[in-house]
This record gives sequence, structure tokens and C-alpha cells, in this order.
Amino acid sequence: MNSLHNPEIISFASDNYAGAHPEILAALTAANGGHVAAYGYDPYTERLQQVMRHHFGDQAECWPVFNGTGANVLGLQAMLPRWGAVICANSAHLNTDENGAPQITGGLKLWLVDTPDGKLTPDLIAEQAWGFGSEHRAQPLVVSISQTTEYGTCYSVDEIRAIADYAHSLGMKLHMDGARIANAAAYLNLPLRSMTTDAGVDLLSFGGTKNGLLFGECLVALSADAVTGMAHLRKINLQLASKMRFISAQFIALLENDLWLHSACHSNRMALRLKEGLEGIDGVSVCYPVQSNAVFACLPPHILEQARRHFAFYDWDNHGMVRLMCSFDTRAEDVDKLTGIMRNAIL
Repeated sequence: MNSLHNPEIISFASDNYAGAHPEILAALTAANGGHVAAYGYDPYTERLQQVMRHHFGDQAECWPVFNGTGANVLGLQAMLPRWGAVICANSAHLNTDENGAPQITGGLKLWLVDTPDGKLTPDLIAEQAWGFGSEHRAQPLVVSISQTTEYGTCYSVDEIRAIADYAHSLGMKLHMDGARIANAAAYLNLPLRSMTTDAGVDLLSFGGTKNGLLFGECLVALSADAVTGMAHLRKINLQLASKMRFISAQFIALLENDLWLHSACHSNRMALRLKEGLEGIDGVSVCYPVQSNAVFACLPPHILEQARRHFAFYDWDNHGMVRLMCSFDTRAEDVDKLTGIMRNAIL
């Protein structure tokens, strides 16, 4: 088949727009050929367990799944009884971008909290952490945080530990939506374990698609009692891959030789370059700290119009704020072209 798109075109709309990293494609080729057992009974999925334990500790257990929404819904289902509920930020992907999947597919009640920067704190969680024992209120039994948040902001290890300690003191568990956890680790310059296992996170939705995988995410249980019934629930939730070796092989390639970190560091650097370029343009303001591969900026209409003629990006509200995302394959010349177009738009 001939290519149906121009591979030279780079956008700033989403890291989901990017293709697969060449090393990931090579891993898929290496895993192909011949017959191996299906549904996770293969040497790649077995090896993945060892790789995850290297990063998260000997107690870690993982389950590859197809996508991020599936990972979040399945993981939270496995953490909660039927009467349980999840406390999360109002801005969380779980609430804003997963349609009705948590409610319809997962049967989950979300208790929402407004945050100034996408980050929860014990005091904010306390706004919804009440009514324990009441049959009239869905029981808040899990706190879900996003690392990084939907605003690109990053929790420190101390902030995560404070949330974990507070949640555990009330008998709640802590789930982390780590769709961009690699970018957080790159920003903090810390190993993955330090902000998850060692900080008290019980279950992690580990992101791969946004960091160079063709497809696939992975649920990683970090504490002994984090989940129940995962094997059965994964099938019920349509997240059990028959040819699981192809998800597992991608994660092995991502995690064994620090490809995850190299790619995240690059996309973070491109975001900082973009931020620095935007800050010198009259009428443009950066709205949130740039702590990952996302830049949120408010742009005047005439700059928006010119920029959109050359690059795709998402409007984030109806007041001129946009989200500009960088990826593992974002090029410095594309960043400079975008900021140059914006700078020339005011002349």
C-alpha cells in the first residue's frame, strides 16, 4: 500500500497524532512469525512482568490492555466494590475525555473536585471524602490522580505521598492515570518507582501510546491488595488481547533500554523551546507552568488564524486558550516555524 499521508507533516494537536517509534516497529517485527500461545501465555508477556518489576519493585504485577480509557475503567473497577466511588479532579481525563465509559461501562460514580492547576491535594480531596458508611452516598474508596495532569502540570513526589497517606488513612486506595508518566519522570529527573511504588500509589495506568507505541497501555498493581478479579474483568471489559505478545513486545522495547525516557526528554525539551518562543510574542501568554510536553497558551484571534493555516492544534476553551503538544518526533525546526508564524502575524 502507498502512503496516504505526508510523513513530513508534524502537528501540535496531540501526541496521539505521532506515529510509532522505529524501535517499537522493530520490536513488533521481532515478535512476529511463528506461533506462540495466545491471551498472554507467551514469552513476551512473561518477560514484561520482569521488566515492570525492575522499574516498580518485586511486588508489581501487570496486565497489558489496548487503550487508556480501557486501562482507567478496568483498573478502577478492579479496585472498587459495586458501591464504591472515585474522587478525581474535575479536569481529569477520566471525567472530561472518556465520554460515559466510567459510568456506563465501569459503573463508576465520580466525585469531582475543582482544582486551580489540575492537581488534587488532601484538603481538596476532603471536600468529597465523607459519608463513609452511609447507604445513601456512593462510598469514596479510591482517589485518582493524573501524572501529568490535563494541564500538563506535574505532581512532586511529596505531593503524591501526601495524597497517598491521606487516602490510606481513610481506607481509600490511590490510582494514578499515568498516560504521560514518562514525561513527569523526565521533568522530575526521577525513576518511575519513586513517584509510584515508593510514594504510595496502589495502581498505575502506565501510558505507552502517547510515548511512541503503536497501541497499548499497561495496568500495574503496585501494592498487594490493589485489585481483585483483574483476569476476569479484563475479559469482561473487552481489553484482553488474543495476540498479547504484540502489546507486551512494545512495552519491553520501551522500558528495557530507556527508550521511554529518551523520548519523553525530547518531547519535554521541545515543549520548553515552544514556551520560550511564545513568551517573546506580544499578546501571547502561557497559561500554566510547562512541566511536560504540553504548552497551554492564550492567543489573540489574528495569531490563531495564521497559526492554524500551517499547524493543527486544539482549542482548549472558548476564550482563546489552546493546547500545543510535542511528541517524540517533534522537530526543533517545526517549533521555530510555528513561533515564527505567530511572531509575523502581529507585524
